[in-house]
Amino acid sequence: MVFREMDKAELESTLKTNVQSGLGEEEVERRLQESGLNELQEGEKRSALLMFFSQFKDFMILVLLAATLISGLLGEYIDAIAIIAIVVINAIMGFVQEHKAEKSLDALKEMSAPQVNALREGKWSKIHSKQVVVGDVLKFSTGDRIGADLRIVEASSLEIEESALTGESIAVNKTGASVFHHVNSIGDEENMAFMGTMVARGNGVGIVTATGMNTEMGQIADMLQSAKAMITPLQHKLEQLGKILIVVAILLTILVIGLGVFQGNSVYTMVLAGVSLAVAAIPEGLPAIVTVALSLGVQRMIKQKAIVRKLPAVETLGCASVICSDKTGTLTQNKMTVTTVWDSGHTWHIDGKGNETHGLFSLNGQAVDKISKSMQQLLTFGLLCNASEVREVEGKLVVEGSATEGAMQVAAIKAGITKELLLQQFTIVREYPFDSTRKMMSVIVKDGNGQYFVVTKGAPDVLLGKCKSILWEERAKIIDNRSVAAVQDAIDDLASQALRTIAIGYKKVTSTSINMHEREIERDLTFIGLQGIIDPPRPEVKDAVSECNKAGIKTIMITGDHVATATAIAKQLGILQNDDIVIEGRELNEMSVEELEEVVEHVAVFARVSPEHKLKIVKALQNKGHVVAMTGDGVNDAPAIKAADIGVAMGITGTDVSKEASALVLLDDNFATIKAAIKEGRNIYENIRKFIRYLLASNVGEILVMLFAMLLALPLPLTAIQILWVNLVTDGLPAMALGLDKAEDNVMKRKPRNPKEGVFSRGLGWKIISRGFLIGGATLLAFITALKNNPGNLAYAQTIAFTTLVMAQLIHVFDCRSEKNIFARNPFGNKYLIGAVLLSLLMIIPVIYLPSLQGIFGTVAIVPKDWLLVLGMSALPTFLLAGSFFIRKTQ
Repeated sequence: MVFREMDKAELESTLKTNVQSGLGEEEVERRLQESGLNELQEGEKRSALLMFFSQFKDFMILVLLAATLISGLLGEYIDAIAIIAIVVINAIMGFVQEHKAEKSLDALKEMSAPQVNALREGKWSKIHSKQVVVGDVLKFSTGDRIGADLRIVEASSLEIEESALTGESIAVNKTGASVFHHVNSIGDEENMAFMGTMVARGNGVGIVTATGMNTEMGQIADMLQSAKAMITPLQHKLEQLGKILIVVAILLTILVIGLGVFQGNSVYTMVLAGVSLAVAAIPEGLPAIVTVALSLGVQRMIKQKAIVRKLPAVETLGCASVICSDKTGTLTQNKMTVTTVWDSGHTWHIDGKGNETHGLFSLNGQAVDKISKSMQQLLTFGLLCNASEVREVEGKLVVEGSATEGAMQVAAIKAGITKELLLQQFTIVREYPFDSTRKMMSVIVKDGNGQYFVVTKGAPDVLLGKCKSILWEERAKIIDNRSVAAVQDAIDDLASQALRTIAIGYKKVTSTSINMHEREIERDLTFIGLQGIIDPPRPEVKDAVSECNKAGIKTIMITGDHVATATAIAKQLGILQNDDIVIEGRELNEMSVEELEEVVEHVAVFARVSPEHKLKIVKALQNKGHVVAMTGDGVNDAPAIKAADIGVAMGITGTDVSKEASALVLLDDNFATIKAAIKEGRNIYENIRKFIRYLLASNVGEILVMLFAMLLALPLPLTAIQILWVNLVTDGLPAMALGLDKAEDNVMKRKPRNPKEGVFSRGLGWKIISRGFLIGGATLLAFITALKNNPGNLAYAQTIAFTTLVMAQLIHVFDCRSEKNIFARNPFGNKYLIGAVLLSLLMIIPVIYLPSLQGIFGTVAIVPKDWLLVLGMSALPTFLLAGSFFIRKTQ
């Protein structure tokens, strides 16, 4: 079937659909059952079994298994079974962590998948692109991603960028008419749109002809499977650290074995002890815990309405020093209401909030029963040149499309003018969609007398420059300096009240004008008047801006609105301070990036800018050493979003193009959500530092207690199985719980983190070594004391050392919750950590007191007075450090 040659009726018949009503839900379900979901087949995922066995691929685990085999061959069956059991438990924990992380990332992918606008049972609604079937009628506009292959039936200034399929980055003009000429490639199919391509301009309607693997994209689906899993800079650093630790561990193993054999211990005992110590030295759970911490943090961000599309952004969020935010809908509520209208030198006021359809009109403070003819024309043309839809749902008006256009529709409805009535009197012949560069939208309409009109709405200063006459007292007159000044005064007056202003103009044309370019159509207009729209600031944004200021993060407003409107809103929100400056788009045009760099740190507002200016702003800020978060929603915002350190797209108003370029998507389009995401990003990084500190300090302690004992010619304080048990019980669970710690109170009172900062910066390396020394020293002291009190009873002394090491690490984990000391935070503030510590304690008690486990672990029961020694020694490292902190603080 050659869909491009069919007319609309033939398409409907062939695909068994209807362009006016779409498919019914029952038919959709039937087609889904028949053809499956509209998705490309993914490459094979690792099975759960393969994921579990991959836990045994670690080099040191393989060495340990080899040592276990040797012990089995030597007849040490209990030791061999115990070590195997510990290794398997460790593998299970690693598998659970990795599986959870993968599930979290899958859920994230699902949430960030594209949606499409489909016509079902006569109603347009947003659906997941996977639910699209052949025969579905889809509507798409600038910035949307095409969700399936489709035949275009309606097109208005439609251009689609098809580089994903053709490699050609120049957008292709599209038509809704049948195409009969010879086609060499899919780039020549002017009335077809293909899955995965992007709408660069205009809008259209199409009927789905192919889904899933039957699409053109499906034919080259293998190309999409080559993307590698993302790895963050921190994960890369930790991988490098792991390699270093393996070398250190091997050297330590050789040293320990050599010393032990030299002191008369058996080669077998020392090989097993050395390998166990090496395993303890390598925090093999660290990469898994980092991945889980990142994925759990991402899940918490989702609950706060922020979707992280690129995992490295989680780390970068903590470094953000500037947020460049759009005004409309992000800093403001995007609940537009036309409150003031100006025409012919008169200022009208309309009451009523939001989408209320009743409101009184007043002129010069006096209520009027009937509006003027020019005022009616202004509202009528504002409704005709309008791509939004307003419909009633459960007694309330719901706007589909632009909030600004919705407000203009509601204003007209208050005057008794509805779109349904207008479309009985006027026919919209052609639409020239809004473009952020030219800042206007136009339609050509035909009235009942066959007369054609161009109706244009847009930015007042731009539209005024396109006019040669003005409607004054219901008559058109040539525009002069006096009338231009009157309009400009009105614009300034409305803008100073924080009103967004939209101007409307028109002109009569002939039927031959239908095929004219917008440049020809949008000139020599007659200026009708202005509509002033209030868009109140979001109530939570002022506090969010203040909190960002305290965190060393500057907020910059970027808007296409009039400078007076932007200034008024920026002052209300605390963005514009006394020494800050405002720059307009025309000034930006004349500045190079280098010139902008000289002033950019003093700018709080960029007004009357186009999306193309955003890239210049990002570069200037980055050149000054800032880590920049940049918001955007349109196609033209994509370069700046991509260039920013943290590209932020709007989830509600954002186009698919902007979302594709972004690292973060705001589900509620709210500035406060960016602040919450930055706070969460900072906390995730701090939590990763916490468990790095905990794991490595614990491992240093384990290594040093063995090394010091050998250097002092003492018996081994710990057996190989005891070392492995400590590594399993006191490392994994508490470290994981640290990754769930809530943010400290001062997390948003610190300066942004330097992106070049190393993992061990801010004294972390010293804390790891010093705590490790103290934990190892305290354990060795407990061992020597027990050995002295019970000469010849090595098992008793080893049990004391084993228990002291475990308890010292479990106390130390609370110390890791703060950069200061253990008393800086409520120890019960992390319920997961309390649970992990209690579980670790419950697991060590049977090892000490159950006879069946005593034989395996080489332990003996210890009496209550022994616990005083254990607790005293295990608490010593933490309280020594806390004491030194208080001494330094009082000096």
